[in-house]
Amino acid sequence: MNASAPQHEPPDPRDRPARLTVGVVGAGRVGPALAAALRLAGHRPVAVSGVSDASRRRAAALLPDVPLVPPAEVLARAELVLLTVPDDTLPGLVDGLVGTGAVRPGQLLVHTSGRYGTAVLDPATRAGALPLALHPAMTFTGTGVDVQRLAGCSFGVTAPDELRLAAEALVIEMGGEPEWIAEHARPLYHAALALGANHLVTLVAQSMELLREAGVTAPDRMLGPLLGAALDNALRSGDAALTGPVARGDAGTVAAHVAELRKHAPGTVAGYLAMARTTADRALAHGLLKPELAEDLLGVLADGRDGCGGPGHSGHNGHNGRDGGDGGTDGRPGEEGDQR
Repeated sequence: MNASAPQHEPPDPRDRPARLTVGVVGAGRVGPALAAALRLAGHRPVAVSGVSDASRRRAAALLPDVPLVPPAEVLARAELVLLTVPDDTLPGLVDGLVGTGAVRPGQLLVHTSGRYGTAVLDPATRAGALPLALHPAMTFTGTGVDVQRLAGCSFGVTAPDELRLAAEALVIEMGGEPEWIAEHARPLYHAALALGANHLVTLVAQSMELLREAGVTAPDRMLGPLLGAALDNALRSGDAALTGPVARGDAGTVAAHVAELRKHAPGTVAGYLAMARTTADRALAHGLLKPELAEDLLGVLADGRDGCGGPGHSGHNGHNGRDGGDGGTDGRPGEEGDQR
């Protein structure tokens, strides 16, 4: 860099006039972080609604001095409203806001659901609102670190053509990168993200539990470099990055894995077998797994399935592969907007 070149400091957002008043309906992990990012871009958060104690604490931490009010009051105060509630709650929320007359003509109404495009906002659009679907492809912690992580984060964006520039501008102001998703492709787009991110958490958590069972005292330290390298290789090379006993066709090693998992962690067997079969199929298709080795390997995987009680079972005593619990916490009453 030329040392004599003039250095330009980025403008302080406090020196710029606020352009839009911003409201948040659903103070889960996502909404307050996005509103905080918009504040850094010069917009002005003016109202937030939250039900649970956790939601209220998040709002207070990320949006200090912004009042907590009912959802209808949020819409009354804000020109740009973020609807950051669980997917299954969103249609009913939109209907309720329209039914009470809370939606104003010309108001920007933004939801952050990955599943839906703008059609879910149709009742509000008919009432004059301007609909945007802006889904950040990131997991959220509900803390200030989320605002920093938005830098470079891709957003799945769906909007009417006439609002395309507005949608792009909002994403860029939050530090993100807009990626356009067609209305009909939103469920597939969201399924892809869930397959990669949500299931990754499950796999990593199971792996750490098994390492502790094997006597490893710091499984996170052991897995960090390995998983980081595997992720980097997969993003760069796709299926060519496949390694391990399945890709090599080491049927004996895979059989030993299944036996040990059945003994120590029967709840992991179904997942191991399903992923191993999928990995074998992909390795075969890409020429990584030799056909002459695949037969024995697939036989082991089939025997492992049958030995666990047939399809849908993963262990002794009728264990069906679930490690307990009745489902996730996203969408539970009183907790809004956790990123899914």
